[in-house]
Amino acid sequence: MAETLAVDTGPADQAKQADPAEKPRSVRVVLLALMITMMLAMLDNMIVGTAMPTIVGELGGLEHLSWVVTAYTLATAASTPLWGKLGDMYGRKGVFMSSIVLFLIGSALSGMAQDMGQLIAFRAVQGLGAGGLMVGVMAIIGDLIPPRERGKYQGMMAGVMALAMIGGPLVGGTITDHWGWRWAFYINLPLGVVALAAISAVLHLPKKRAKAQIDYLGAALLTVGITAIVLVTTWGGTEYAWTSARIMELIGIGVAALAGFVYWQTRAAEPVVPLHIFRSRNFTLMSVIGFITGFVMFGATLFLPLYQQSVQGASATNSGLLLLPMLGAMLVTSMVAGRVTTNTGRYKVFPVLGSVLMVVGLYLLSTMDTGTSRVLSGVFMAVVGFGMGCLMQITMLVAQNSVEMKDMGVASSSTTLFRTLGSSFGVAIMGALFNNRVQDVMTERAGALGSKVTEQSAQLDAASLAKLPEAAREAYQHAVSAGTHSAFLLGAVIAVLSLAAAVFVKEVPLKGAGPKAEADAV
Repeated sequence: MAETLAVDTGPADQAKQADPAEKPRSVRVVLLALMITMMLAMLDNMIVGTAMPTIVGELGGLEHLSWVVTAYTLATAASTPLWGKLGDMYGRKGVFMSSIVLFLIGSALSGMAQDMGQLIAFRAVQGLGAGGLMVGVMAIIGDLIPPRERGKYQGMMAGVMALAMIGGPLVGGTITDHWGWRWAFYINLPLGVVALAAISAVLHLPKKRAKAQIDYLGAALLTVGITAIVLVTTWGGTEYAWTSARIMELIGIGVAALAGFVYWQTRAAEPVVPLHIFRSRNFTLMSVIGFITGFVMFGATLFLPLYQQSVQGASATNSGLLLLPMLGAMLVTSMVAGRVTTNTGRYKVFPVLGSVLMVVGLYLLSTMDTGTSRVLSGVFMAVVGFGMGCLMQITMLVAQNSVEMKDMGVASSSTTLFRTLGSSFGVAIMGALFNNRVQDVMTERAGALGSKVTEQSAQLDAASLAKLPEAAREAYQHAVSAGTHSAFLLGAVIAVLSLAAAVFVKEVPLKGAGPKAEADAV
């Protein structure tokens, strides 16, 4: 542990002579800066989402609205593996600071956009920087803190995540109402500058200079493959029918690009994603669990507020606060899991327990109907939250523990990418199932009127719902209940795969533990 902290505070020989109290203090300063950066990465889409109606009102271009989010998501997903590899090759600090600077440039330009086309382009720039934020945070923590000690800081990361999910819509609404939508982007600048200053002053990691060139062909193939996948999950069932020629073309392009990428990675001198990391059973299993966790988590956070607003009559603001049982449970469990892992060196119980709780919680959520109380739905959400709390940070911890230090960046970026892709698939597949079920039930209960009500979208906001005739409103509430039942039942089935993967996790001793602790962990 002393050597790791010495990396942060300066040369090893100076650090060993320094006051021991100074080392943890320096690490805490760096961790604070990393948490601010993590907040930037997680808050952005939630804040911007709240401001979108105002943005469209001023800039126009409603037909291109979805691209404001899609451009950002595409750029983030495509650049994530590249940032991780660049950090491994050329040094973590410089690459991480470059991603922050690029993110801030994109934020400033987005705030100055004069039309929808400019905003979409600048959001893509912002997304390119965002791809390195979360990866940089995780990889630097992996460099600074041994896996055995890393559990102590899980609560901080889970706390930031919960704060972003709850506070994002509230902050976005407040900023848009009082300062204007441009400040939804400008707010990133002071936070980013603080993070940059702290990282520049306190973080001192060894500099690297790789002799091999960047694998440009591998990067291009991976970018094309990821872009095709994200577009399929974004457009499928909305912009284009799932069986349309455009979607089939994208699937073909994605499969061909990824197959070519895998083939090329076996021959590249410095592969973007070295395939040998997947020889580790634990790393592969954590990638699977991370994908499923992303699938379930983003699906839950999308459909729960919709159910609460449409069926339980909550306002948009209150629906965010009503997620507190899930997010609070996730935060508490993540802290407990981190402490137990640090104290005992054991961690396999958490993926197994977390997967079980996730399956049970999602099944309970699927039983909700128009008569379910907020208290009961809160209990169901808490069960899911306890499950996700066992999984969110443990997946990254075990993945990083499964690779050598030289591959820390690509391990972090690959795990992050799988979770991102999982969220894309979750939103797309659960969303398609939800929308189809809502349409069917509306047609059954309200006939032509029901079909007309939802022909534009199966998701109505509170204001639109209040304007509906009583019969149509009741039919819609039943339809939303049926839609959430189908979506969460699918989530429960998918979560069973996470449990199957967790059972095969091998409890390898965490690096950085003492001899006694290592013996206990076997």
